[in-house]
Amino acid sequence: MVKPLFIDVHILQSVPPSNINRDDTGSPKTARFGGVTRARVSSQAWKKATRDLFSSYLAEDEIGWRTKHVVELISDCAASKQPDLATDKLVEASAEALSATGIKVTDKEIGYLLFLSPKQVEGLADLAIKSLETETTIEKKAAKEVLNIKQNPALNAIDVALFGRMVADAPDLNVDAAVQVAHAISVGRAQTEFDYFTALDDCSPEDNAGAAMIETTEFTSSTLYRYADIDVFHLCENLGSAMAACKGIEAFLRSFTFSMPTGKQNSFANRTLPTAVIVELRETQPVSLVNAFEKPVMATAEKSQIECACKRLIAQESAIDEVFGVNPKEAFVVIASPDANALKEFPNSQAVSFDEMISHVSEACATYLAEAGCSSEGQE
Repeated sequence: MVKPLFIDVHILQSVPPSNINRDDTGSPKTARFGGVTRARVSSQAWKKATRDLFSSYLAEDEIGWRTKHVVELISDCAASKQPDLATDKLVEASAEALSATGIKVTDKEIGYLLFLSPKQVEGLADLAIKSLETETTIEKKAAKEVLNIKQNPALNAIDVALFGRMVADAPDLNVDAAVQVAHAISVGRAQTEFDYFTALDDCSPEDNAGAAMIETTEFTSSTLYRYADIDVFHLCENLGSAMAACKGIEAFLRSFTFSMPTGKQNSFANRTLPTAVIVELRETQPVSLVNAFEKPVMATAEKSQIECACKRLIAQESAIDEVFGVNPKEAFVVIASPDANALKEFPNSQAVSFDEMISHVSEACATYLAEAGCSSEGQE
């Protein structure tokens, strides 16, 4: 059995007045933790923001589509390969190719979002073209092989391999995610506030001094603890390539760090970067340090909330290492504020620049995957 390697990512990030992730009433999302209300940003919101940045670090054919309009993607791909074939025939054949995988197609559309790679779309398009040219029915086995990453991991997209895929109609096509992302929560108590504002009509008569619109919007501000972990070996299994896995790890670390959900950005311009990033390589199991903040963190007259939060992280890691023996193999600390300088004392860590951290982690993963016997070749 291969010894595992997990990458834990811990981020402290202060966000000013904002509403980056709303509930069904438009209020900033919250959660109860440690007996008090915290600001919360859902894992789904931050994963979407992370995926949106992948195009900055990955090639177009390495990034998947998540859509209900899969038939359209397949038929467009087929048309680009064989423009002489009739469009309506290509659409019908594309729907047949997708149906052959076990996915239910109704009126050329499916009933849920499906995460597919460009190579998988192309593979189904090739089957659709072949069926038209040979006037044969598409075999279910051949169609399933295109989407089954256990049989053809090289056809998978990096983001699909990272975040996984669930196919309700055909569970054998599921992809178990190699990344887990926690809901970000504030390290201390958070309170929702209201912004009362008015808008004036630029073209109203001079004798009309009243507001044309009166409205309120909710917001909060907080220092967030963000956490994610990566199962390095499983990511390589999903992609069939150590090179692709390392590329995916680098893209995830950069995108997850720099991303920001887009809710109410025009109103609050709350684009900040993390104050501190801690990345740990563990051979035991992933470990969130969120319990460092079970007792809400408050600023003091002498120390900021960030300074106090950093001390809590150090104490939490030291305690679990001593009691449970889950000491990381390596740990890297990226400090982006003087208030986070205490993290230089984080157990068994070295303070590095962000790019140095990416390089160290990628090299460690490449070495581990080589020792684990994973293929070192890139995806074709």
